[in-house]
Amino acid sequence: MIRSKKDKKETLKNESTEIPVNDETAVSIENEQIAGEKRIAELEKAAENYKDQVLRKAAEFENYKRRTEAEITNVYRYANEGLIAELLPVLDDFERIKKSWDETHDTESLKKGIELVYDKFKKVLDKQGLKEIDALGKKFDVNLHEAIMQASTDEVEPDTITNVVENGYWLKDKVLRHSKVVVSAKAVEEK
Repeated sequence: MIRSKKDKKETLKNESTEIPVNDETAVSIENEQIAGEKRIAELEKAAENYKDQVLRKAAEFENYKRRTEAEITNVYRYANEGLIAELLPVLDDFERIKKSWDETHDTESLKKGIELVYDKFKKVLDKQGLKEIDALGKKFDVNLHEAIMQASTDEVEPDTITNVVENGYWLKDKVLRHSKVVVSAKAVEEK
């Protein structure tokens, strides 16, 4: 609503009787009001600009999140790809051994073939960080071994591993599987 200078002077007179209103005061108040309205318009424009920037950043973040989740899913899905690729030649060798056995039934060449494939398979696992836990003749350690039986004997000290039933393995610096072992115990004296 646009008011004339005369209406503004009367309004100012009615609102405050203590301030004398003249043309200069009315113009000054009107200029301040116009400046305030301009400032409000500038602030509203800036607020709209900031709102737009925030919405854009939120959309960028959502896109980033979706992209990252997809990448993580792919990493989990194909994490063993390198290991599987290294095991494929071992699988090929097993197929060749099987085919050779079906054709010739030569036990000596079968044995040699299995030994070669076993060595190749072991090298692939070693390359991945798999190492056998050395247990035979060592003191029993609950962190490395799983005792499945105790055997009385005087030949070795008590709590010494006398037989390894199933090998245990390290994967890099973590125990992947405990060795299943037979542990010595003091020989029981008969009375």
